[in-house]
Amino acid sequence: CNVLFATAATGNLAPKSGTNLTFNSSSGSLAATEFSGTATQAKYADLAEKYTTDSDYQPGTVLKIGGTEEVTICQSSDIPAGVVSTKPAYLMNSDLEGIAVALAGRVPVRVTGSVEKGQLVKADNNGVASATASGERVGIALETNTDAGEKLVECLLKV
Repeated sequence: CNVLFATAATGNLAPKSGTNLTFNSSSGSLAATEFSGTATQAKYADLAEKYTTDSDYQPGTVLKIGGTEEVTICQSSDIPAGVVSTKPAYLMNSDLEGIAVALAGRVPVRVTGSVEKGQLVKADNNGVASATASGERVGIALETNTDAGEKLVECLLKV
């Protein structure tokens, strides 16, 4: 649906519309080329930026700078750059090719082994974090999960 505007506060003028501002009544989505204003809240919780990758990585994967593109999978001996985001609240360089890499905020992280809320998770191998790893810090667990296998754990990023 196109949104209609009055061209003056008073008078008998025809309404105006444009294709750069639309409303989808079935989904409730309002879209525009550019928004100007002050955001008071966001639906999601992380700050992310688009980076090119050397492979497709699943959400929660810990990445580092390097590889044949800008980022690649992080190992325990690497410095983490961020985590593959699921739904960023703010996405920088959104028009670039690549994937959204969370740099700050809360985001699901691929974690292996048991973890307790408040525990530091560190870079382990193959893009996974662990509470027992010796790598650089990735974040702080916001939930307890006693599953010994790999799972997504909500974390506050500290990369």
